Amino acid sequence: MPLYEHVFLARQDISQTQVEALTKEYGEVISEGGGRVGKTEYWGLKSLAFKIKKNRKAHYSLMNIDAPAAAIAEMERRMGLSPDVIRFLTVRVEQHETEPSVQMRKSDRDDRRDGERGGFRGERGGFRGDRGGFRGDRGGGGFRRDREGGDRDRPRGPRPPRERDGETATTSEES
Repeated sequence: MPLYEHVFLARQDISQTQVEALTKEYGEVISEGGGRVGKTEYWGLKSLAFKIKKNRKAHYSLMNIDAPAAAIAEMERRMGLSPDVIRFLTVRVEQHETEPSVQMRKSDRDDRRDGERGGFRGERGGFRGDRGGFRGDRGGGGFRRDREGGDRDRPRGPRPPRERDGETATTSEES
């Protein structure tokens, strides 16, 4: 039988136990269709990149499935009818992963954040590279006006009219 990884997103206002009950319910649909559910993982309540059906967050859940295509189609049909499921995705894979998924490996994510990529506070000294951090530590950097002419004391006002193609801009009083 083909192997699938299935992830679904449940509404933010249901509880974790209700999400686990949904996972169990859809696992039973797979069993009725002649398949079996291997590993299931609850990834938690996470923020969405954009609103989906008026939800800013969703409960994420993963299921590794070994089932015929008809059982997957029936499970997806029922998920489409359920008001608690806002999105789902089923992907056919060659083999299931035996270790925990990437979402469950929290220690690996934390280690990566601390130093591998540089990031905001990495070895380059912040977001602006060699010029220092976000605030303070401006050193030779800073604003363009501060570097170029030292015209900090110049009063700010409206700009003078620009010249176009050798002509000076005229105002309504001059014409």
